[in-house]
Amino acid sequence: MKGIAAIVFLALAMFGASNQSFAQWVQTKGPYSSGSILCLAAGPDGAGGTQLLAGSSDGVSRSTDNGATWWATGSGITNKTILSLVIVPNGNGATTFFAGTAYDVSGGGLFRSTDFGVTWAQVLPGAITSLAAGPNGTGGINLFAGSDFGGVLLSTDAGTNWTYASRLGGSGVQCLAVDTSGTGGSKLFAGTDSGGVFLSTNNGTSWSRVNSGLTDLHVQFLGVNPSGTTGTDLYAGTLSSGVFRSTNSGSSWTQVNSGLTNLNVTCFAFSPNGSVGTDVFAGTLGGGVFRSTNNGADWTPVNSGLADSSVLCLGVTPVGTGGTGIFAGTTTGLYFSTNEGTTWSQIDRPSTTVNVLLASSIGAGSTNLFAGTSGNGVFLSTDEGASWAPINTGLTNVDVRGLAAIPNGAGGTNLFAGTYGGGVFRSTNNGTSWFKVGTGLTYTYVDYLLAGPPGMGLTSLFAGTASGVYVSYDNGINWTQVNSSLPKSVYRLALSGTSIFAATYYGMYVSTDGGTTWTQTSSDLSNSSVQCLAASLDTASGGDLFAGTFSAGAYHSSDNGTTWTQVNTGLPSVTIWSLAVGANGPEGANVFAGTKGSGVFVSGDKGAIWTSANAGLPTADILSLAVSGSSLYAGTRGNGVWRRPLSEMVTSVGEPSAGVPAEFSLSQNYPNPFNPATSFRFQVQSSRLVTIEVFDVMGRKVATLLNGVREPGIYTVSWDAKGLPTGVYFCRMQAGKFSTVRKAILLN
Repeated sequence: MKGIAAIVFLALAMFGASNQSFAQWVQTKGPYSSGSILCLAAGPDGAGGTQLLAGSSDGVSRSTDNGATWWATGSGITNKTILSLVIVPNGNGATTFFAGTAYDVSGGGLFRSTDFGVTWAQVLPGAITSLAAGPNGTGGINLFAGSDFGGVLLSTDAGTNWTYASRLGGSGVQCLAVDTSGTGGSKLFAGTDSGGVFLSTNNGTSWSRVNSGLTDLHVQFLGVNPSGTTGTDLYAGTLSSGVFRSTNSGSSWTQVNSGLTNLNVTCFAFSPNGSVGTDVFAGTLGGGVFRSTNNGADWTPVNSGLADSSVLCLGVTPVGTGGTGIFAGTTTGLYFSTNEGTTWSQIDRPSTTVNVLLASSIGAGSTNLFAGTSGNGVFLSTDEGASWAPINTGLTNVDVRGLAAIPNGAGGTNLFAGTYGGGVFRSTNNGTSWFKVGTGLTYTYVDYLLAGPPGMGLTSLFAGTASGVYVSYDNGINWTQVNSSLPKSVYRLALSGTSIFAATYYGMYVSTDGGTTWTQTSSDLSNSSVQCLAASLDTASGGDLFAGTFSAGAYHSSDNGTTWTQVNTGLPSVTIWSLAVGANGPEGANVFAGTKGSGVFVSGDKGAIWTSANAGLPTADILSLAVSGSSLYAGTRGNGVWRRPLSEMVTSVGEPSAGVPAEFSLSQNYPNPFNPATSFRFQVQSSRLVTIEVFDVMGRKVATLLNGVREPGIYTVSWDAKGLPTGVYFCRMQAGKFSTVRKAILLN
């Protein structure tokens, strides 16, 4: 029986590696965060692979494919400045994440996640500067946390309970390291900001100074190299004296700086060099990365392609068969090397929150896609998201909530950015530079911008704010408040023909005279907080309108907003943050809804029925949507912009859909991780007997989801895993000679 299980599991692994192509969302290469990468952690993903965590000045992000794709993980972390990270195996194939943060009035401390970073809970208050983990000698794991007030805390139960070790000579703990190579148990080292290095051989109960030969007592980083000159080597990176090495557990230290031209050493990493020993990497503040192939005796700078020389952290992950990849976190981003630091390439880490998307072809031969972000300003993509560039020169407020484009009458574009607290900025050169406009705009927290309707000229612009609506007739230079009969707290604005609609906290309002007067559209939305609006593409004289609310789902109007009908069939989330309208289908406009916590939904019948369109989308909070060309773009909370062809979602409405798929495929399940139910979307190219089965990590079949003939089409099958333990499962689809596998993660 064990042999059969092993064969099944091997087959699953082989099929999973084939990774048949299937329709789904793909992450664009941005927009990326410009924040500093403060710490890195690598560890097992629970399914035989490796995952990487990056802590920055704007939260935690996670990658399971060596940085090709990232998504934010931070719900519940009250302070987004992440100082330390560690990944700890929990003994049942999964892992627990720990994040130590800075501390301010908003909170902070040590946070724990047991669901791959989806949610976090505080387990310690204060500022946690360093984390380390090691075996406790009885099959468990010791977790250590260092604080800036000079103490080290120990947990033996995955962070639930903690014991406190006394202050280390009044010094703040900057770093921790665990040496498990000896026979007498683990050695715990603590580097401090003024007291040098301390050693504990009893899990932090007592400490002794080990500073002989260590002339610089401000220790910024400690690293343990298990393949040193005489066994385990301990390295100390100091503030101004470079690198010190100890071959006797800190009893004595030797300065090893030959070739090290920058002596402010912030971090170390150790990578097998493929022959004998280990390459040692040292990151410096201002000098980039140095490599030593002889255990620190000599150092060589390895900075080709490393545009930022201020390196704050280093990390190592396996790449390919027997290779390693080196990550370098800097003050302006993340870099990656697959050749031992010989060359580096920057990784665009799409982990920023995208508040608004704007597709504009004004004055350009092709469509430009603009993204307004929280804290990172405006980004531009001219290649459908393949690359993004920040365009923030002159933009003194980078919390962007609204974007609008207006022809300038000379074949170009006036581009506008509404910011939260900084008012409105204008660019006349496609975002290359900005200047502030806004005389009369007395309330500078702008939530939305809208180009005026036909008949008001090419220079009219509306701004929605918590203080109502403002209008400008001269490209944003001067503004007038237009709030007659209009309540304040205007979240969104939309244009349908010559009518302007305002989504407010108190329902929907419309103006037919350019904003001079406003009228509430109907009582149907009077008690709903309207969050977003969209108008169908065939509304030259009025037509279909869609509204997303905070608490009541979606509404549809077929009479230009006179009356509204609630349309929530198939829509599990009652909070809709964004709406977009694509090309019209046989039954009318195809409408897309971005929700809070449930991802993207599509309706091909004016909202009568909604269908999930989340294959491959690892995030569920969708703040903005935009249709550009043949694709739908989704701006997310903390995960950048994702793209998916419209044709995939429009044809996927109904089970099965019209048309013949070009191939057999099994899409990634959604949601994933899940509890306890999830769904798989699959395509059948020709009539076949289709089987879909689920196996655990031991190769044991735990469920049969389908075993029957299916005609060509697109289908969905659901799996309720109630009663099964937390862990990784494999879903296998077979249809004739076609076979593929998807990995699903159950979290109870």
